[in-house]
Amino acid sequence: MYDPTVARLTYRALLGRRRALILGALPLLLIVISVAVRGFSGADDQVAADVLGGFALATMVPIIGVIAGTGAIGPEIDDGSVVYLLSKPVKRPTIIFTKLIVAIAVTMVFSAVPTLVAGLILNGNGQQIAVAYTVAALVASIAYAAVFLLLGTVTRHAVVFGLVYALVWEALFGSLVSGARTLSVQQWALAVAQKVAGGDLVTSDVGLPTAVILLAAVTAGATWYAGQKLRTLKLAGEE
Repeated sequence: MYDPTVARLTYRALLGRRRALILGALPLLLIVISVAVRGFSGADDQVAADVLGGFALATMVPIIGVIAGTGAIGPEIDDGSVVYLLSKPVKRPTIIFTKLIVAIAVTMVFSAVPTLVAGLILNGNGQQIAVAYTVAALVASIAYAAVFLLLGTVTRHAVVFGLVYALVWEALFGSLVSGARTLSVQQWALAVAQKVAGGDLVTSDVGLPTAVILLAAVTAGATWYAGQKLRTLKLAGEE
């Protein structure tokens, strides 16, 4: 199910100089903000939770997921180079699964690692806040990568739709509108983080069992459907 050649090509596409700079911008901004906040307010648990929840998990993680998930396959479909890949003796579900693994790995590295570093800067992992939000970033990375990889297979405007979802649904409605929170990857990840932290600083409107089921269902469903969509792509003379 995992093809090293497809993985290598996908890593190369995602971590090219231009895309790597884009991927690294938000993590760098998070670290800068964390250093500034720590300098002004000292080690404050509530402030740490606010920064990690309000910026890292609500904004940075989904945007990185958009870049990694859509970038894993969308550009190849847009410029037609996916035809070369599909002409090889590699099953199309294997292509999707491999690209998903790469997208997850890239999203995790560029979101979970800086989240942990930022948490340590902000309050030295007081009340397990840094670890809790790092776990949330890891969990969210899986679902976001799957959803945005699917978007990359179904529309040429995947980045636009992905950013609308990340910035409007997750960052705005997912934080402010109670009814939307149940359908928010951010809230599902927070349910896991709440279990890790075990206090009142990290909370979610979704129960842990429900969150785990929804995370698994969305990830599996998006991956399966992306594989089905890739199957419908026809090569010249493949009729």
